[in-house]
Amino acid sequence: MHVLIVGGGVVGLACAHALADRGAEVTVCEAGTLGGGSSGRAAGGIRTQFSTRVNVELSLSSIPVWESFDDEFGVDIDYRRPGYLFLARTEETAAAFRKNVEMQTDAGAPSRLLDPDEAREYVPELRTEQFVAATYSPADGIADPHSAVQGYVEAVRSMGGDIRSNTPVTGLSREGEDSDSDGEGWRVETPDETIEVDAVVCAAGAWTKRVAALADIDLPIAPRRRQIAVVEPDGDLPEDAPLTIDLDTGSYFRPERDDTAIVGGHFAEEDPDVDPDRFDESMDIEWAVEATERANDCAAYFGPETKIRNGWAGLYAVTPDHHAILDEVAPGFVVAAGFSGHGFQHAPATGEAVADRCLGENECEVDVSALSAARFESGETLTEQNVA
Repeated sequence: MHVLIVGGGVVGLACAHALADRGAEVTVCEAGTLGGGSSGRAAGGIRTQFSTRVNVELSLSSIPVWESFDDEFGVDIDYRRPGYLFLARTEETAAAFRKNVEMQTDAGAPSRLLDPDEAREYVPELRTEQFVAATYSPADGIADPHSAVQGYVEAVRSMGGDIRSNTPVTGLSREGEDSDSDGEGWRVETPDETIEVDAVVCAAGAWTKRVAALADIDLPIAPRRRQIAVVEPDGDLPEDAPLTIDLDTGSYFRPERDDTAIVGGHFAEEDPDVDPDRFDESMDIEWAVEATERANDCAAYFGPETKIRNGWAGLYAVTPDHHAILDEVAPGFVVAAGFSGHGFQHAPATGEAVADRCLGENECEVDVSALSAARFESGETLTEQNVA
């Protein structure tokens, strides 16, 4: 079977790897540089603390790949696990935390519910008076998406995969749809040639809606601009501190190298009509100031002497319920997109789920049926509270 993957980010490459590993012929078409889209601007978080079981299970299934990536792919992705710390300011959020931890631990994640004083053991300068509860998981951590892209590219090519950068897909059509035949497979148009394949995987991230439209498929996936700032805290933020998320305000921070920290948050809604080909990739200084102030309201590391060093903006591919679409939406057309900021961490399990759909197999250990595109028509959408 010949499968063409549209998108050379970490999700598309993980799909290519899973397919090639099962014996499929694989072609990857990336419109720009490999990993140059959302993967190249991701923060690299990997966590098990979600509020829906399917997201937790995608993480749990992916983590063994991240743990063994250096050995299996020969590339160091700088995977480390300082944990994630979620904080609740309200009793309503705390009640959700209790429910989430019960579900997470039942799925196999080592999450724990904490009181604010216990949370301070992980973040010593936490302003505990602001919070009523917290959750922490030592299974959560961070890795380098750039290195993961490199590892997947080298592995797929070593298995005979054809990976093409600067090769946009300009047309998609079913074979035989313009004749009296019921033909199978797809014709994929690129500037260089027309490629006939058995199946297409759309893993184009923020560009997915445009790619799917080439096949007359309408998907509820939209690009959203998100920002990250790199700062020099004026407090002594421990280098092993967890990625800390103030869930009720949307603020988060974590230590970075060279005595810096990353701060961010989704507290300001970005332009819903952002053009993924023409968006501002730089950081807004006013946003960075607010992000730093909000982080300081959470923990006393980001006072007036904090220096904003630099930052950037990237794109999330967002669905209405902040969950991915992992589904064969038309015969031989599989979508793996709309992860709403969680694509990198879920890429390994996503690859296995996509390979199942392309090859008619059932090897992926995660039931992703809840991530079908049909949920948006049936009203059976999901709710992810931990959207940071």
